[in-house]
Amino acid sequence: MRILVLGAGAIGGYFGARLIEAGADVSFLVRPTRATLLAERGLRVLSPRGDFARKVRTVTEPGGRYDLVVLSCKAYDLDTAIEAIRPGVGTATSVLPLLNGLRHLDALDEAFGARGVLGGLAHISVTLEDDGAIRQFGSLERLTFGSRDATRPVPADVDAALRSLGPQVVASDDVIGAMWDKFAFIATLAGGTCLMRGAVGPIVDTEDGANLLRRLHGECAAIAAHSGHPLQAAATDAAHAILTARDSPLKASMLRDLERGSRTECEHILGDLRRRSAGFGLDVPLLSAALTHLRVYEAGRA
Repeated sequence: MRILVLGAGAIGGYFGARLIEAGADVSFLVRPTRATLLAERGLRVLSPRGDFARKVRTVTEPGGRYDLVVLSCKAYDLDTAIEAIRPGVGTATSVLPLLNGLRHLDALDEAFGARGVLGGLAHISVTLEDDGAIRQFGSLERLTFGSRDATRPVPADVDAALRSLGPQVVASDDVIGAMWDKFAFIATLAGGTCLMRGAVGPIVDTEDGANLLRRLHGECAAIAAHSGHPLQAAATDAAHAILTARDSPLKASMLRDLERGSRTECEHILGDLRRRSAGFGLDVPLLSAALTHLRVYEAGRA
C-alpha cells in the first residue's frame, strides 16, 4: 500500500514518521527546499513517546496514484494543496484530511468526490522548529478517522494501515461528530488564548478567565447543536478540564502564529463558526470579539 503525506510539517511529519515506524510505504510531497533539508538532515521528531530520526522518501510531485493521501496543510493553503496532490489521487484513493474545522470538506468533495474523502482529526500539540525538527509538547496523541457515509466503509487496507499506529488511533462511527467536538474545543482555545494573548494558565489565574473560556466554549457548543451535532458530554467535560487547568502552559498554535507575525487560520476556524452562528441567529459575543481581534491583526499584516 502506497501512502503520500502532503508536506513534512508538524502534523504530517509526525504521523508520517509513525507510519514509517509501523512499516508503511510513505512518501512526503514537499517543496524543493524542504526536500533538500530532509536529504541533508533526515526527518527528525522529538517526542516524549520516543524520538525519530532517519532518512525518508521525498517527492516534489506525486509519482503515480496512491492508496492513501494524508493532508495536513494550513487551511489557507488548501487550494494549492489540492492541486499538488491531484495527480496522485485516483478513483480508489482515500484522502484523509487532518485540518481543524469543517469547511475544508466541501472543497475536497468538490475536487475529488465525497466517496474518497474521509473524516479525520488529530489531538496532538506539535510544532515545526526553525531547524526543521518536529517537536511534540506533552503526551497527548490521538488520531481519529472514519467514513462520513455509513454505506461506504473505510477501505480495509487503509483501515489496517492507520490502526497499525497503535491504540492512540480511533476508528469512529461518527467522525463528523468527533470533528465537531474538536472544532468547538480548538475554536475556544484559539479564540481565548489569542484574544487574551496568553496561555491557559495565566488566563485561568485571573478572576474571570476560567468563566470566560467556559462561556466561549458554550457559544461554540450552541453552534454545533444547531448544526445537528450536539457535543458529547464527555468531550465537553474534557474540554473544560483542559481549558480551566491552572498553571497550564497550553496555547493554541494560532497564538504561536500570531506571536511570530505569521498568517493565521482565523477565517477557517473562528470565521466559519461565526458565519454559521449568524445563519442560526445566535448571539456569540465572545466568539465575535476573538474573531474581530484576529481580523484586525490580519489587516495590520496586510
